[in-house]
Amino acid sequence: MPADLYLVDTIKARGMAEKKDYNQKRDFNITKEPKGGTMKANPNKPSFVIQKHDATNLHYDFRLEIDGTLKSWSVPKGPSTNPSIKRMAIPTEDHPLEYANFEGTIPKGQYGGGTVMIWDNGTFRNIKKDDKGEPIDLPEAYKMGTLEIWLEGEKLKGGFALIKMKSGNMKGNWLLIKMDDDEADARRNPVSTQTKSVTTGRSLEDIAKEEE
Repeated sequence: MPADLYLVDTIKARGMAEKKDYNQKRDFNITKEPKGGTMKANPNKPSFVIQKHDATNLHYDFRLEIDGTLKSWSVPKGPSTNPSIKRMAIPTEDHPLEYANFEGTIPKGQYGGGTVMIWDNGTFRNIKKDDKGEPIDLPEAYKMGTLEIWLEGEKLKGGFALIKMKSGNMKGNWLLIKMDDDEADARRNPVSTQTKSVTTGRSLEDIAKEEE
């Protein structure tokens, strides 16, 4: 089999396995979460979404469009614009691209039961380079465990790094860190001051009440 066809088949197989993992955790006869499989990826303008999720514990789900799916991390304290602060980012299963548009409630008893808000969204670009200054492909950077991206959101802009920890008690988890650029601001605390949905202007309480 030609190498390029083998790569396509490998990506398809990985995507099917990841989708199965997402689907197995959900009963789509009960939850309104999207099943996925219809939205096409945009390699020129990949999207990101940060969803504020009031489940067992309040956290923020950070999702990046990579390889036709949303690579996802749970960030308990939410993102920071202070480069000196490192946020824990716990990897979760890949989500379909359609999930970037999901805002509402997940019924109790379902996986992730609680209220979901689209806290921020937009597009991003890959800014990761090797030691020679040459760009590193986004899927390859993810595989390496060192992502460097530039966000163009409504609440978050500028460079962010996601670094996978390869040793210690937190091995396998990642760190989300604001890069030191013109968009960095140690005085800002957006998770505390910007608490409404970027798509509907609703609070978590509004969403929970209106989606009952």
